[in-house]
Amino acid sequence: MINIYTDGACSGNPGRGGWGAVIFIPEKKPIHLFGGSENTTNNQMELIAAINALKYFEKVQIINLYTDSK
Repeated sequence: MINIYTDGACSGNPGRGGWGAVIFIPEKKPIHLFGGSENTTNNQMELIAAINALKYFEKVQIINLYTDSK
């Protein structure tokens, strides 16, 4: 089973923000994805983290996606 953990944050709202994701695929090293934006919100960064993690896969996969955002 593939597990993905994501998070996003922002300093100011809007302000400078960043996002990150760690992808765990059985029997492989963890994959780290990250990025940011100068003028964004924390909600945008949370969504961008999840979107970019899912875009990593070219084929349909069964994935557990964990985020701290509702």
